[in-house]
Amino acid sequence: MATISIIMGSKSDLPSLKGAFDVLKDFGISCEAHIISAHRTPDAAADFAKNAESKGIKVIICAAGMAAHLAGVIAAHTTLPVIGIPMASAPFNGMDALLAMVQMPPGIPVATVTAGSAGAKNAALLAISILALSDESLNAKLKAFRKAQTEKVLADDAALQAEINA
Repeated sequence: MATISIIMGSKSDLPSLKGAFDVLKDFGISCEAHIISAHRTPDAAADFAKNAESKGIKVIICAAGMAAHLAGVIAAHTTLPVIGIPMASAPFNGMDALLAMVQMPPGIPVATVTAGSAGAKNAALLAISILALSDESLNAKLKAFRKAQTEKVLADDAALQAEINA
């Protein structure tokens, strides 16, 4: 059974979401994915959100561009945590999506991460952080991941210092 659901507003968002799927797979977290449009399939969006918790979903990640109401529509129909990823699209290159997500009215929160593919990875990591609050094994994996990131940057800096001071 999937723990995280990744919802995209259109199939064109899929390549930018690859990083989220990769991160979740690396952490051993099951996920599902759907294409649901807040505007073109509003009933499907509401039905999905209303039934996600009973299907075992713990966190929902929504990727959308343009007016980007998908995360807000989903959040309006569930109390599960919803993470929005603004997707770049013409004519505003993602700024419209970002503004739509970060201006949710009080009472219906949507966490918003970096736009595009970097945001997909961060959304997955934020979802993992939420799940890790009640899962010690996952918490340990997340801490190890963070430590490995730190060690890589320190090793890269040491190599740079050795190179420029040689």
